[in-house]
Amino acid sequence: MNRAYEEITDWLAGGFSPADLVAYRPSEQVRERVAALIRRSKNEGISAAEQEELAHYLQLEHLLRLAKAKARRMQLIS
Repeated sequence: MNRAYEEITDWLAGGFSPADLVAYRPSEQVRERVAALIRRSKNEGISAAEQEELAHYLQLEHLLRLAKAKARRMQLIS
């Protein structure tokens, strides 16, 4: 399991409120890894394993964006 999945599953297992979800940010280590993969994929290319890793990061980011949007709506309602 890559670092981003581990961080998110640990965070989810701990429980959270809509406000916690809106405020959530991946660690600096994960953000740096994603930035490096994106930069390298554009400039020099990355291996198939790294492409898969990057695809997972991007899927997680998309899921978090959707969840944060829903959490923001929940905050407005309450």
